[in-house]
Amino acid sequence: MSETENKKDWKLKLRYGKLTTPFQHYTLIGEGIVGVLAPEFSCPQGPAFMGMKAWALSSDQSIDMLRVIGGRIGFTVTGNTQVWETEPEDPPGEKPYGYDINFTPFTYDEK
Repeated sequence: MSETENKKDWKLKLRYGKLTTPFQHYTLIGEGIVGVLAPEFSCPQGPAFMGMKAWALSSDQSIDMLRVIGGRIGFTVTGNTQVWETEPEDPPGEKPYGYDINFTPFTYDEK
């Protein structure tokens, strides 16, 4: 079975209750400051948004995960965090986890 078929397979199993999980899937965006990032990430230092997808027990837990994971890789959440319940791209695991982490730098508009 191909990787694409495996992905569809777990999604169908999840949708029809053959695969169960206590977790919900979320997509988050947090405003903050990039410091010295872990080598596997790249973004100029300074203000940025951090995006992440997560499997978590609640939206509050997913926000905590964004803060903790961000801190471990060199990002400090300093502003608002937005969270949405979304369709997953990766299957749930045995524990909460975050994935598909990315950064988008921005500058403050001085008017």
